[in-house]
Amino acid sequence: MATMKKLTHCVIYAGLAIAAGSAHAQMRIEISGVGSNQIPVAVAAFADENVAPQQMSAIIKADLERSGAFKVIDAGTINDVNNIDYSAWKARGADALVVGTVQQLADGRYDVRYKLLDTIKSNKMSQLDQATPPQFTRLAAHKIADDIFLKLTGVRGAFSTRIAYVTQEGRSYRLEVADADGEGVQLALRSNEPIISPAWSPDGTKVAYVSFEQRKPVVYVQNLITRARTVVANEKGSNSAPAWSPDGSKLAVALSKDGHTQVYTVNADGSGLRRISNSAGIDTEPKWSADGQSIYFTSDRSGGPQIYRMSPTGGDAQRVTFGGSYNISPRISPDGKTLAYISRRDGNFQLYVLDLASGQEQRLSDTTSDEAPSFAPNGKYIMYATESGRRKSLAVVSVDGRVKQRLTTQVGNIKEPTWGPFMQ
Repeated sequence: MATMKKLTHCVIYAGLAIAAGSAHAQMRIEISGVGSNQIPVAVAAFADENVAPQQMSAIIKADLERSGAFKVIDAGTINDVNNIDYSAWKARGADALVVGTVQQLADGRYDVRYKLLDTIKSNKMSQLDQATPPQFTRLAAHKIADDIFLKLTGVRGAFSTRIAYVTQEGRSYRLEVADADGEGVQLALRSNEPIISPAWSPDGTKVAYVSFEQRKPVVYVQNLITRARTVVANEKGSNSAPAWSPDGSKLAVALSKDGHTQVYTVNADGSGLRRISNSAGIDTEPKWSADGQSIYFTSDRSGGPQIYRMSPTGGDAQRVTFGGSYNISPRISPDGKTLAYISRRDGNFQLYVLDLASGQEQRLSDTTSDEAPSFAPNGKYIMYATESGRRKSLAVVSVDGRVKQRLTTQVGNIKEPTWGPFMQ
């Protein structure tokens, strides 16, 4: 079973690399702030890692540093990974030590082996052995960083996940997919008309989005491996804001076919359209909760736009946001405990989170033109689009607000981010 999961993961990446074609601009990451109680980790250069296309230890270090959860110590080169002086590394302030080796196999793959060592208890905490094709060496490094994050924090790492977003340069729009660190950019769709609202399927093989290529907003689902597309909603008026159900069988969409925009559900193949909201106002931006029991959405039924929650089968809706007079773009955390949204206050559009149990809200961003938040699949980070110096870029912030990243490209605007799921 584990082998089949790994194969599926690689097939999806291979499909993207082969079918989509490389995009033209890589992203640059700037990091500010650090997490509380950073864990000191020493990372050694992997023995013989220069034989591989990617330097494993450099990718692992960058992942750990970007998370803000670790203080990374450069351990240089350790020639004998089977004979470690734990006390020496403990004296250097490292709670854990990462070591590894890379060996090229006769079939062209690379045998990547890693160990995570506990310098305090003087024992091995974890290890992974991977036989990796050349094009997946970066993915192998991300998986090692994921394992380190899990073993040292108790939370699953999201370094090997993917993100999708839209870039705009003049009249050219591109739906792109990349690693969570902005590397490995692949093109999914190019158009001379706007592309908005991409949303990952729960299995990570498809993206739903809205395209204006028919000179009106139409909802599509695109298979990222085969590039086959399905029209999911092309009703009279506006078709917008697709959001997947947790089991991937349905989407929630916002349609104006009956007058005011309302929330509908539809099967992933475009059949079975059903209206589930009924108000005299505008109901839009639906988002399913991870347990499938609720749909959060934006509505102006009480005057200004606020966020509500209802059953996926319709019925009464309960208002969720009360702070501020303008709250939009709801995103619910994977554990269902935290709501992220964009709130307009004092003329600024900023990212907020709301603890649903306590009603406590917190502003996470210090920018003023934020939009389109998206949780990492482990719930620890939120990606969103913002504007600085008349350029749109992506930003990532930890849910406690301590760690901030900015992802920019050298050309064009980058917006409409969506963070992909864990790959099984």
